Amino acid sequence: MIPRYSRAEMTDVWSSNSKFKIWLDIELYACEAMEKLGTVPKGTSKKIRSKAKINEKRIDQIEKKVKHDVIAFLTTISEYAGPPARFLHQGLTSSDILDTAFNVQLKQSSVIIEKELLNLLKSLKKIALKHKNTPCIGRSHGIHAEPTTFGVKMASFYAEFQRNHKRFLKAIEEINICAISGAVGNYANIDPRVEQYVAKKLGMKAETISTQVIPRDRHAVYFNTLAVIASSIERLATEIRHLQRTEVLEVEEFFSKGQKGSSAMPHKRNPVLTENLTGLARLIRGYTVPALENITLWHERDISHSSVERIMAPDANIIIDFALSRMNNVISNLVVYPKNMKVSASWDTNDLTSYCNHYKYCHTFLNNNVAEYVCLGHKENNDISPLTQNTTPEIIIPRVDIPPPPTDPAPYKPRPYNNQLQYQPSPPPGKPPMERPYNPYKVNRGGKTRKRKIKKRKTKKRKRRKSIKNKKR
Repeated sequence: MIPRYSRAEMTDVWSSNSKFKIWLDIELYACEAMEKLGTVPKGTSKKIRSKAKINEKRIDQIEKKVKHDVIAFLTTISEYAGPPARFLHQGLTSSDILDTAFNVQLKQSSVIIEKELLNLLKSLKKIALKHKNTPCIGRSHGIHAEPTTFGVKMASFYAEFQRNHKRFLKAIEEINICAISGAVGNYANIDPRVEQYVAKKLGMKAETISTQVIPRDRHAVYFNTLAVIASSIERLATEIRHLQRTEVLEVEEFFSKGQKGSSAMPHKRNPVLTENLTGLARLIRGYTVPALENITLWHERDISHSSVERIMAPDANIIIDFALSRMNNVISNLVVYPKNMKVSASWDTNDLTSYCNHYKYCHTFLNNNVAEYVCLGHKENNDISPLTQNTTPEIIIPRVDIPPPPTDPAPYKPRPYNNQLQYQPSPPPGKPPMERPYNPYKVNRGGKTRKRKIKKRKTKKRKRRKSIKNKKR
């Protein structure tokens, strides 16, 4: 990913140097396990660790010749470690190193992503509590619908990102898997206890039944979860973008000192951050299809997934980390205009509360916890749980007279023509309807009425037919 949309902490996880360090750790953990099993001389792993160095330039140099990244890596390590390095990689296959290291990188990324996700939840909770009594208009189909509060609006996003957090934790469990099972995954050349030891060292679980690779359905779950989180970010960004429009201006992205809105129109204050997040969400969602298609591999393995993951995995994780961080920045610095919200809603706080009570009385079968919480007006309560719990507090609502339903508009007046009904709107009040006989030979063209010369046309056709018959004779 380009530096513009990257953060240093996440890019370090996906750097080549970080990847080679993980490879070396996996190789040494496997060597330690073999030492305990007695298949490798004791002390071998310590000797290798003390001498081994990661030289990226040398690895690239060897890879150009051998055309194999793992062989190039092991060759470089053996050049520094000397004879003890011959015990590395015994019974292992390249996928054991690559797939386990890949999952370690995903796990490291997930720690950073979860941290940013929790930071965003804190910011959403804070703004929801701050504006829980700030009235604003709710919209459906983009049109003014019913009054609500800005706090309730933000609380809905809070609940959504809570669900995203739970989904993400499940996705982490899916990829927290290690596989050290050798060629075609049947443990023919390596003891299964080596896999258990390496998994324990890495804080992972061993794959239940692996082929030569870790099954890619696990990774599909992970990347699709990132796509869902990205879509939630876009939904929140789209809400802010609409509310920042000039004719609405209920909220606004923070505009720092010296910031410019346009090279041609310096008066503009555009929602550039949320627009940027909308675009990044599209990019992350684009990786869901390759992740799903990676599930299908030939037999025990192929490497059709490899080229996809080398691009997809770093980009998706780096982008979602950047997007969560930016969204947290937008929410924590969001400028809110309660006066504009009141103008849009055309209510003051007391009217809003009475309207909510009236709404609850009219819809007794609706269990609207959020609306009831707004009606309560708990100004001193700083707990957001009533906004997200299913239980409804008991409220005594006074009886409110329900207004009669509005009368329907005047129906269309039918008039017969050729055994059919033609509908016309009813005339305005005070004017009697104009009853005129309908003449099918009259056509209104540009305000003028003319008669169709049907008879003349018929005579012309007859003359033409006669002339044609005479010519044939």
